[in-house]
Amino acid sequence: MELGLVGLGKMGGNMRERIRRAGHTVVGYDRNADLADVHSLEELVGKLSGPRVVWVMVPAGAPTQSTIDELAELLEPGDVVVDGGNSRWTDDERHAEELAAKGIGFVDCGVSGGVWGLENGYALMYGGDAENVAKVQPVFDALKPKGDFGAVHAGKVGAGHFAKMVHNGIEYAMMQAYAEGWELLEKVDSVTDVREVFRSWQEGTVIRSWLLDLTVNALDEDEHLDRLKGFAQDSGEGRWTVEAAIDHAVPLPAITASLFARFSSRQEDSPQMKMIAALRNQFGGHAVEKR
Repeated sequence: MELGLVGLGKMGGNMRERIRRAGHTVVGYDRNADLADVHSLEELVGKLSGPRVVWVMVPAGAPTQSTIDELAELLEPGDVVVDGGNSRWTDDERHAEELAAKGIGFVDCGVSGGVWGLENGYALMYGGDAENVAKVQPVFDALKPKGDFGAVHAGKVGAGHFAKMVHNGIEYAMMQAYAEGWELLEKVDSVTDVREVFRSWQEGTVIRSWLLDLTVNALDEDEHLDRLKGFAQDSGEGRWTVEAAIDHAVPLPAITASLFARFSSRQEDSPQMKMIAALRNQFGGHAVEKR
């Protein structure tokens, strides 16, 4: 099938390549002309046959809104817009309503996989009407990992980004647990090789995970994380998860504490936040602050 892809950064660029490897045609647009296949959204839409599918991979908020607003004026009834960025689920509901008024479908898709997705595939959580999802399904199949798992039609519009938001909230808490354990091991005199302790956990333990593998990768690159500052940003989804928990009276003590720990990293050079920063760099290519 043909796909228009808007936003060719760390995620979008690799997604374009993976979709092409699956035999589909991708026309990509980015404000960076060196990355783009076309020079405008108008040109992108003009190169696609109807019914068109345009996937948006730009930052949440105003950039996504302005992109969807422009596509709404260029696309035709029966076309579909997919928001694959990290938008808030409440924005999805508004976007779907605005596009529906013009006969254009909308699907929201939470995407996980970071810089490793090109080779490993991307976990996909998408929401929307079955008719619109069906138009995008070949692309979902191309992006997902091999096998029976890794993709889900989570429900109606907004469900995909809500599921991805909760996924990221869990990720916050898991990273915080590894970081706290690492700091404690580093603190005591009796443990002389913390990195190898973490490596030993990669097989046969109940806490083995991809995040643990990435922890070992980070320690192989900088055994005591001496080159990093103890500062870690948050993408916003941890906050949204906690806010949703408050709205629905669901207790989330671990996720909430991990979010607040990130805030504490902005007040002091936290050893735990060195690990959080290292892990975010490992799985997502996020920038780190070095000494």
